Amino acid sequence: MELTKSELEIMDVLWDSPVPLSRADLLEHGEEKTWKDSSVHILLNGLLQKGAIMEAGFVRRSKTYGRTFEPVLNREEYYATTIFCHRHKPELVGLFVALLRRPELTEDDLIQLEQLVQQRRQKL
Repeated sequence: MELTKSELEIMDVLWDSPVPLSRADLLEHGEEKTWKDSSVHILLNGLLQKGAIMEAGFVRRSKTYGRTFEPVLNREEYYATTIFCHRHKPELVGLFVALLRRPELTEDDLIQLEQLVQQRRQKL
């Protein structure tokens, strides 16, 4: 699943929210948006069709009801899926080597990664 820039902006708002959001909530929270207010409905329907979000319920706003939405995948899960949806897929070990060379990687990150690798190894 690949998302457009506007869809990713909506996903960022949903990912950062602890509760499902309505269309009106998205308009209120989307500070750095490049999409027009009138296109939110189209973007939400596209995200629903792609399976990136799901309906979480309804909320009353003044005299009407609106659907609320929440992400199906978290941010990390989405980006992990995008790595392998391209025609030229990276080699997994090479990808990890490149990530391990990143200056943002901390000692705590390495400890957590080692624990995750050990857990995965035990399941194999």
